[in-house]
Amino acid sequence: MEPQRNEAGPTTGRHRRTSRRRILSLGVAALFAIGGAGVVALPSAMAGETTTSSVSAQNQYQRGPDPTVSSIEARTGHYRTSSTRVSSFASGFGGGTIYYPTTTSDGTFGGVAIAPGYTASSSSMDWLGPRIASQGFVVFVIDTNTRLDQPSSRGRQLLAALDYLTERSSERHRVDSNRLAVMGHSMGGGGALEATISRPSLKASIPLTPWNLTKNWSRVTTPTLIVGAERDSVASVRSHSIPFYTSLSSSTDRMYVELSGASHFAPNVSNTTIAKYSISWLKRFVDNDTRYDRFLCPLPNERDISDIRGNCPR
Repeated sequence: MEPQRNEAGPTTGRHRRTSRRRILSLGVAALFAIGGAGVVALPSAMAGETTTSSVSAQNQYQRGPDPTVSSIEARTGHYRTSSTRVSSFASGFGGGTIYYPTTTSDGTFGGVAIAPGYTASSSSMDWLGPRIASQGFVVFVIDTNTRLDQPSSRGRQLLAALDYLTERSSERHRVDSNRLAVMGHSMGGGGALEATISRPSLKASIPLTPWNLTKNWSRVTTPTLIVGAERDSVASVRSHSIPFYTSLSSSTDRMYVELSGASHFAPNVSNTTIAKYSISWLKRFVDNDTRYDRFLCPLPNERDISDIRGNCPR
């Protein structure tokens, strides 16, 4: 599929019932030995038990078997995971939990730091930790220094957490320090935007129902997926998510997904729409895995999405 380059405008998911263009690819899990050096694809139930690498010869950062709609929507991905708790005495942020694939046979993984929202703790975002890690990432869900920290502080803490993850954590050997991303909810999402300004080398940013007094993010060059909520009364999409998205340069890879009928706190509980597009975005831009282009382009047409905008990955 040749990626579409034109920017797509807003569309509405509530009033369209068209069938999905993509047919679920229920690939039968089988083992193929190709000349003794083939790639082995195993079902998620056997994740972590393979001794054969799932790294592509064409892309050294590709991790896991070929994706399907069902695999990116699943609560558990290809990799078995474990976790490590980080003390609140960690420098620059308030501690948290690192979730990671238990295997090291595929090499290092991209790293993702996730910040909670105003007055919230890391527990409000913990559901994303194992879900994203099981797809082939090392995920650090952090606590902030205080629960009242503003977005600029949360942005600095996200970067401090990534530095800790790659330089001092017990799992640093699992992380590729050149492939890092940030996520966050509410003021944590505003912090994710702040982090991309401070560190443009980040590979991806995913603000979830973000809040920030700054509305112009035209200096952002990091590929950014913004998730808004249609019925957000705390950080309304008209005042936050949509202005944030439209201020991003059209030369930057960008996407806006609005959750139909959802509130500001939608990211605080398990949400398939958030997970599937976050995973696809991270895979595409942290792992440079073009197998995930098809989940982002053409723009999805789903009843759970009330507004969607974006350009196809470049």
